[in-house]
Amino acid sequence: MTADHRDADRCERALASLRGLSVGDALGSRFFVPAHVPALKRRELPPAPWQWTDDTEMACSVLAVLTTHGRIDQDSLARSFAEHHDVDRGYGPAVNRMLRLIREGGDWHELASGLFNGRGSWGNGAAMRIAPLGAWYADDPEQATHQAEISAYVTHQHREAVVGAMAVAAAAALVASPGRDTGPEELLDGVLELIPRSAVQAGLRRARDMLDYADSGTVAAVLGCGRRTSAHDTVPFTLWAAARHLGDYEQAFWTTAQVGGDVDTTCAIVGGIVAAGSGGTPPRTWLDGAEPLPPWTPTPTG
Repeated sequence: MTADHRDADRCERALASLRGLSVGDALGSRFFVPAHVPALKRRELPPAPWQWTDDTEMACSVLAVLTTHGRIDQDSLARSFAEHHDVDRGYGPAVNRMLRLIREGGDWHELASGLFNGRGSWGNGAAMRIAPLGAWYADDPEQATHQAEISAYVTHQHREAVVGAMAVAAAAALVASPGRDTGPEELLDGVLELIPRSAVQAGLRRARDMLDYADSGTVAAVLGCGRRTSAHDTVPFTLWAAARHLGDYEQAFWTTAQVGGDVDTTCAIVGGIVAAGSGGTPPRTWLDGAEPLPPWTPTPTG
């Protein structure tokens, strides 16, 4: 296989994950509207179209950089985040300010490291956008975690945020890996082997122990579901939900959305992981109901 064909295959896998991420993001975001909460309880779709948020916009930049460089180039990723930044997409205040300052000539190294009194952000923003990168590196999960780590530092430099991104990328890589038969236990065990000790890792160990739980509400009460928008309050539950519903996008979405919390982000993460694997494509009506990806999104042929 030539390098061009290999990159086209990688882009195709990443684009499938991106579509799943975008649908989860767009549909999940609709359930922040109080009028739609009864529909969520009944597992009914709200009126389309559904508009995606910053989760999808930033994920598109990740894929754009991968297709241009074949890896994560931090300076290019920071520029893409800043150039495509739409303040109406639901970015947090700290990232809104950071991306504006980058556009005005600010140094992303200083801006990212200076967040939250120099501790860096431990939010879930680095994890929410990274599943397509994992799908890109389906043939090399270790490289997926390495590139996810590099990508996280552009905006999130706290250890937990970085490890959260690494965990999601590892999960998507393992799910997308050609010829790999990955079950729930194998998926979480594989991720645990690829990430360092952290609160995220500790949460994933608890998630691994809860794979036989059927009540997602109980699991979310133990693991968190993004209500604090931190990586360690978000990633363990999303990987539990993805592992429980591999190959079934619809069930994965409802299981994730119905526990509440940061619904657009949790559903984006789960959607990106599940859609990376065989049989995980969102239903056609859901793809049609979601806002199309932006026109600058890379494709396997362009």
